[in-house]
Amino acid sequence: MNSGAARKTISAAASVALLLGLAGCTGVPAADTVTPSVATFEIEGQTFKIELVTPELVQHAEALLAGKEVPAIPVGRIVRDDPSVNEPWTWHIDPATLEFADFTTEVCDGLPEYVEDGTLTSDTYCPWLAKVTAVEPLD
Repeated sequence: MNSGAARKTISAAASVALLLGLAGCTGVPAADTVTPSVATFEIEGQTFKIELVTPELVQHAEALLAGKEVPAIPVGRIVRDDPSVNEPWTWHIDPATLEFADFTTEVCDGLPEYVEDGTLTSDTYCPWLAKVTAVEPLD
C-alpha cells in the first residue's frame, strides 16, 4: 500500500471513530431515555402508587419531591380490579391518563380507601392533599 492510500485509510478510520464517539456522548441523557418509574404518594397516613410512563411525568414528580412549585394534584382515570403497581389496593391510575393540576373538582378528591371501598364513585381520582414521597425506577 502506498503512503497516499495509507493516509486515506487512516483518515477514514479516524473519521468513523470520531463520529461513533460523538453519536453517544452528549453528556446529558436524552429525555426519552428516562427509566419508567413509580411515584409513591401519601395522604393522611395512606399511600398509593402511580406508574410514570413519560420522561415529563418522571421529571414532574421529581420536581414535586424536591419541593418545587409545580402543579401538585395527581389526576387520572381509575382502573378498578387491577392493582398494577398500586398493591395492596385493588385499583390503579391509568398511567396514560395521568396529569398534574393546580386545582380540580371536588367530586374526584378523597383518600385511597374511598376508591377501594367505592365511596368515591367517580372514574377519576384527584386527591388534593396527596404528596409525593418517593420516585423510584419501575422494577
